[in-house]
Amino acid sequence: MMQPKSRVKIAGEETLSNGWTRLSSYLLDYIDRKGATHRLKREVYHRTPAACILLYDPKRDLVVLVRQFRLAVHLNGDPAWMIEVPAGLLDDDHPEAAIRREAMEETGYRLRDARFLFKSYTSPGAVTEVVHFFAALIDTADRVAEGGGLDEEHEDIEVLEIPLNEAAAMIETGEIFDVKTIVLLQWALLNRGKLS
Repeated sequence: MMQPKSRVKIAGEETLSNGWTRLSSYLLDYIDRKGATHRLKREVYHRTPAACILLYDPKRDLVVLVRQFRLAVHLNGDPAWMIEVPAGLLDDDHPEAAIRREAMEETGYRLRDARFLFKSYTSPGAVTEVVHFFAALIDTADRVAEGGGLDEEHEDIEVLEIPLNEAAAMIETGEIFDVKTIVLLQWALLNRGKLS
């Protein structure tokens, strides 16, 4: 059997946009499983790595989520103030350092421990971003600031404390439809007994 890397050869790349991040168009020669070569054109959005975290308070059996505006969702005609887990780009930090920073900026919670769970590509068909998933136990004493995001980045983030079962039900009602959040809430439900 042919090695996967030997089945793909990049024949050309063109940068279509290089603003907040880079968008490229690629030509590639792809050898299918039958041995036939095809010239394919694909576009890739180069996103830097990110991290996200589920903040869970076992005493109150609730999760801390955030609500913020998302332009891409707005353009699709869906409710653009999305409920999500805290998340952000690594900005050249180690994933744990980045998620500690983001949790503090967005929610005001200082993390005692951040447990790495796994990493995942959330849209591998066209986006290079890999997301590092974390979970942390918190309690009311860990909230040392207001949160809400950074003024200099014009972030307008609402902090929400929602019982875990209610947050899970919000997936079914369509109130929560961010994939990172769905994955982490499902993980929490499956691992609730191990979280305290």
